[in-house]
Amino acid sequence: MVNEAYGASNGVAAISNGAPGARLDGGSSGSESSKDSSRCSTPSLDAERHDRLGEKMRRRHESGDKWFSLEFFPPRTANGAVNLISRFDRMGAGGPLFIDVTWHPAGDPGSDKETSSMTMASTALNYCGLETVLHMTCCNQTKAEITAHLQKAKRLGLKNVMALRGDPIGEEWQEEVEGFNYATDLVKHIRCEFEDYFDICVAGYPKGHPEAETYEDDLKHLKEKVSAGADFVITQLFFRSETFLKFLKDCQAIGITCPIVPGIFPIQGYHSLRQLVKLSKLEVPQEIKDVIEPIKDNDAAIRNYGIELAVTMCRELLDSGLVHGLHFYTLNREVATTEVLRRLGLWKEDPRRPLPWAVSAHPKRRVEDVRPIFWASRPKSYIYRTQEWDEFPNGRWGNSSSPAFGELKDYYLFYLKSKSARDELLQMWGEELTSEESVFEVFRCYISGELNKDGHKSLTLGSLQVTCLPWNDDPLAPETNLMKEELAKVNRRGILTINSQPNINGKPSTDPVAYLEFFASNETVLALQTVLKKYGQRVNYHIVNVKGENITNAPDMQPNAVTWGIFPGREIIQPTVVDPVSFMYWKDEAFALWIEQWAKLYEEESPSRMIVQYIHNNYYLVNLVDNDFPLDNCLWQVLEDTYEQLNSPGE
Repeated sequence: MVNEAYGASNGVAAISNGAPGARLDGGSSGSESSKDSSRCSTPSLDAERHDRLGEKMRRRHESGDKWFSLEFFPPRTANGAVNLISRFDRMGAGGPLFIDVTWHPAGDPGSDKETSSMTMASTALNYCGLETVLHMTCCNQTKAEITAHLQKAKRLGLKNVMALRGDPIGEEWQEEVEGFNYATDLVKHIRCEFEDYFDICVAGYPKGHPEAETYEDDLKHLKEKVSAGADFVITQLFFRSETFLKFLKDCQAIGITCPIVPGIFPIQGYHSLRQLVKLSKLEVPQEIKDVIEPIKDNDAAIRNYGIELAVTMCRELLDSGLVHGLHFYTLNREVATTEVLRRLGLWKEDPRRPLPWAVSAHPKRRVEDVRPIFWASRPKSYIYRTQEWDEFPNGRWGNSSSPAFGELKDYYLFYLKSKSARDELLQMWGEELTSEESVFEVFRCYISGELNKDGHKSLTLGSLQVTCLPWNDDPLAPETNLMKEELAKVNRRGILTINSQPNINGKPSTDPVAYLEFFASNETVLALQTVLKKYGQRVNYHIVNVKGENITNAPDMQPNAVTWGIFPGREIIQPTVVDPVSFMYWKDEAFALWIEQWAKLYEEESPSRMIVQYIHNNYYLVNLVDNDFPLDNCLWQVLEDTYEQLNSPGE
């Protein structure tokens, strides 16, 4: 039930409960059986996937493509971390070349806290699939501490560092006796200890660093940083395009040839502008002050002015022919920056992807090209449970031999929690449940997009549109209309769907495509088993309860490819599989979500909690795969036959 359009160029996309569908722009003769072809080949991945960040910039420059990047700072609270990860996902959809995360010495930045700089950068890289630059400062750190932080960053898969001296904690810079006092020394240290592992960015100051004796002296210091091993430069904010263009030419005149990226700050509010100017020790041009002062109490007016100002300045930079990328200081906000990027034509939400999921930016996962379909709507959970895997070979699922999934007990982790607050979840799912049918209605409303009118019984809370479920934390995509009517009907009857894929085809193939996964009661499952006998091997099924008691007709416990496509000049690829062994690991998580994210909303021993607990204890998790792709989908008929069987006289 993901709403991200992770499509493929001339290929397909996984779909979960109606998310962007399995589309084949190219066809397939499909001569291989699903069993033989479950070993997938490497798809046509983006050529930049294996490139270093500096190389990606070079490619964009040579091709003439314009690009942008985004800066964020770590949040102060756990809820802020949840919100920021959601923002990473939303703003990442626009196609930034990279993001960077600032280093806050006062916030324990190198720790494992969910609000630390290190954790946020690692999460952006590993769980959101974003190329990420981690800031590193000299402030209040010894050489040994800096080395330890960099070693940790490397273990986490981070390959880019922005080396900064950092702002002093007090009014004046206090010399770091056992550390570094200049960014140049930090760059030298990184190169000495880690050679060329990291791509290193340094800061440039278009008006000169406020502590530099002269503008010319500051340019010399910048050249020293580049000569020490920096790969590119991102500048401090400025207010006029000519300021940056002069700086760029001055840098080139003294032999600085690496990329220099202008830092763009869309003005978003009077107080945030004052604070940022105070920190950067910049002077706001009088013409900007003259506009802002009369509207300083009108945030919307200031933001609109800031957007217009930023768009004008960015266009002047891009039109100069000297600027190919723009770096935006977002202040962890998205409206202004997104609007600027849209107006510039740089925001590109391309539904085509080389794989049905967001490709990981972690070096270790670069060759990952196949996943079980069960985690289609919980990709961050899948990454978490497979983070200890040493490699991701193409044939990982060719022979399903007990994949070592890590246990998922840390549901409290900010990147595994629901993005919605408890009160919002109660408004969607019901302040009080009265029966199993109350739960059915929640699922139906999620599919239909309706308010759960029967979900609450007091006046404490109102109703909300049901936009998420424990297994699917995002609203359904528009493509759900393909199956919405059928899905709503079966959910109303107590077949509680959490994952599905329609059989959209290009050319006939013997490979399976249609897939359905749901919870159902014991009575429904007994009727389903009777019906499935009529369909033989056309429908592969796997039925399991919370105790692990399972029934399946999967031959030899082999994985079954359910998402496939053909790329021009390449083999068939099958990135999404139904794997019987992995399903047993997934079922633990799927059942636990009933308790961890739904039942625990209610008081212990309350009727509502007991209803959810009963479903957890007594229902089965089922997946069905329709193997006869060219024929009309039979799974809806299987469920219709099951419903008739369940309600037949004498049954």
